[in-house]
Amino acid sequence: MSSTAPLPNELPASARRSNQRRKLPSRLTTVNGNCRAVIYLRVSTAGQVHTDRDAEGLSIPAQREACYRKAEAIGAQVVEEYIDAGESARKSDRPALQRMLKRLSEEGDVDYVIVHKVDRLARNRADDVTINLAIREAGAALVSVTENIDETPSGTLLHGIMASISEFYSKNLAAEVSKGMDQKAKKGGRPGKAPVGYLNTREMVDGNEIRTIVLHPEHADHVRWAFEAYATGDYTVRTLTTALKERGLRTSRSHREPPKPMSPSKIAYMLRNVFYVGVVEWKGEQYPGRHEPLVTSEVWGKVQEILSSRDQSGERQRLHQHYLKGTVFCARCKRRLGFLVATGRNGGKYDYFFCYGRQAKNRCDLPFLTTTAVEEAVSDAYGDIELGTALSEEVREKLLGALRRSTAGLERERKRRGLCA
Repeated sequence: MSSTAPLPNELPASARRSNQRRKLPSRLTTVNGNCRAVIYLRVSTAGQVHTDRDAEGLSIPAQREACYRKAEAIGAQVVEEYIDAGESARKSDRPALQRMLKRLSEEGDVDYVIVHKVDRLARNRADDVTINLAIREAGAALVSVTENIDETPSGTLLHGIMASISEFYSKNLAAEVSKGMDQKAKKGGRPGKAPVGYLNTREMVDGNEIRTIVLHPEHADHVRWAFEAYATGDYTVRTLTTALKERGLRTSRSHREPPKPMSPSKIAYMLRNVFYVGVVEWKGEQYPGRHEPLVTSEVWGKVQEILSSRDQSGERQRLHQHYLKGTVFCARCKRRLGFLVATGRNGGKYDYFFCYGRQAKNRCDLPFLTTTAVEEAVSDAYGDIELGTALSEEVREKLLGALRRSTAGLERERKRRGLCA
């Protein structure tokens, strides 16, 4: 049961020694005669969460042990821990931090917030001021294990200096990291995580750790097949996504998410990624990569050609298809016309075109158009166009070529499904 704590002169010797370094609240909520404290622990990388072998001593176990020793030294009992694992201090919307501040504000039952260093709370002055103000308004005091900060003028000055140093360190580190990533890209390396189909690896060469990107033993063949299949023109992004899911392609495992099938948007991004043709793109610039390409220049070029043509025509995989869909536009607002098949009250089907401008802020007043009316209008427009002999032959050959590719693609798909059955 909570009771009123003794005044500072009545505290144990260890707490009185601490009181000489910092100003204690005049009346404290206690548990079994001890002040109440919470500890806040934070690491910015997942590797520091469970290990006890950290060169800087900033792993979660190392911080926890130091904070508990500090709590014992000031005569406080730790009533709760708040841990942000793998979170940067450059942002204040960390889950555990926000839970702690909410508890302080709503409960008001904590006397101390103990951290290993002030940079565990924030790495910029604005957040540091905001967080410390919230702690003070809740009637608690901030305690740092490694820094002699308190509410005296000199302690406040030291706190401000340490917070400024943390902000400088964070910004300087970010600038150095960015510089290193720029140099890596210029030398043909990829900064960050390898895309699907590749794998980040580390190896020791003459005592130095070399990070490289190699082909993924399982995913590389699926990605290569995806580019080659799409280059035939027989697949849309959506049908290719389904086929890759059936083949077993999954995203790479991370500490936040397990492997899962790729979405159509990720497949579309993959098909546009120049990394697969041996190029590293970084900050708008392209550099020859050191990694092994998964796609030939010929296949890559064909894929980009198909993607661009379909983007231009607005072709998508839909339930309802029409040969004019994606190619006709509104004469009033210049937006594309959509195609729908509606079901009437009596179960009848009615197909029509509509202007997407009807959904815009300044609604287009083009009425719904029957499919027959649109087809006749297009037919009348083309009726005045005459093709020369050479152009007619070119169009004929392209149509026959598209038909042959479509037939061959359907045959390959039939055989593949037959083998899988």
